[in-house]
Amino acid sequence: MRSPRPPRADRALRVVLAEDSVLLRDGLTGLLARFGHEVVAAVGDADALVTAVREHAPDIVVTDVRMPPGFQDEGLHAAVRLRGERPTLPVLVLSQYVQRTYAADLLDSGDGTGVGYLLKDRVGQVEEFVDALAEVAGGGTVVDPEVVRQLLRRRRDPLERLSPREREVLALIAEGRSNAAIARELVVSEAAVGKHIGSILTKLDLPPATETHRRVLAVLTYLRA
Repeated sequence: MRSPRPPRADRALRVVLAEDSVLLRDGLTGLLARFGHEVVAAVGDADALVTAVREHAPDIVVTDVRMPPGFQDEGLHAAVRLRGERPTLPVLVLSQYVQRTYAADLLDSGDGTGVGYLLKDRVGQVEEFVDALAEVAGGGTVVDPEVVRQLLRRRRDPLERLSPREREVLALIAEGRSNAAIARELVVSEAAVGKHIGSILTKLDLPPATETHRRVLAVLTYLRA
């Protein structure tokens, strides 16, 4: 999905690149240089990304999603944070993954312009990536159709993926029941309850956190549905 192409100057861009793979980071640095762009900082973790953007004030950020230390959503979370500080900062996410928790936040940040989300395995040509970079830097929006599909799926009732038994378990969690109490209520083993809870947390696509915190998030999802 692309927004109408905005007017943009064909100019060299100053880029901050965040990618934990050394080989890919060096490869992208060389690729961008071939097209006349300057990578003013190439970093391998989210904290370094935030520091580099604040130091260099680049024309655009290119970042992966999963980065050290947790390899979960650190890069994308940093991008959302940076857009909060500077809403007009162009950000292009280049990743193998659709991290739906923060992807929608990124695409909604600022006024929704100057942002992109591409999947590495679906970028067919170098020119496609470079063109997307220029378009985002010029205020456009470039989003892979697969990202759109997954975000639309997330906007449906999040409980529809749960089985009837999992809905029962979640309802009892919302009542404040312990695993043992749920097991007694449903006449099943605690191990079975634990498996149901694990499945619920996975199907609701909750962000990484402690199990206790994720149970709270699951209850909030249940109450909102």
